[in-house]
Amino acid sequence: MEKATFAAGCFWGVEDVFAGIPGVVSTRVGYTGGHTEHPTYREVCGHDTGHAEAVEVTFDPARISYGQLLDVFWECHDPTQFNRQGPDVGDQYRSAIFYHSEEQRRVAAESLEHLDHSGRLRRRIVTVIVPAITFWEAEEYHQKYHQKHGGGCGF
Repeated sequence: MEKATFAAGCFWGVEDVFAGIPGVVSTRVGYTGGHTEHPTYREVCGHDTGHAEAVEVTFDPARISYGQLLDVFWECHDPTQFNRQGPDVGDQYRSAIFYHSEEQRRVAAESLEHLDHSGRLRRRIVTVIVPAITFWEAEEYHQKYHQKHGGGCGF
């Protein structure tokens, strides 16, 4: 099994998207990319932690490739919006790929470059590609939120 970590706006909807993909073994939502240890949702929303809302995806590379997960990542949000997704505004909603290996970094950079020059998007991609650091799991009530409470983000 391998891990992939993506930030693409509100983690509830992003988790929904990845959880339903064959080859994805598990997902969990949390916070990463910042400097505060054991951040809470309230602290992340306060914009002082530097963390993004993110989804950690555990996947079976024999069933789905990292490149295929990146394709889903690009499709499930607007990577041209800086520090926001739709009505959600703030640095915690930034678009980011947190790579776990040099191979993931390379594949992510190639994928971004290909999409950015494809002509499919009206603006340039603002997604950052940075090394994965500690992933702080979000509070239990955020895990599988839409499965527990209904709803969804319409991806």
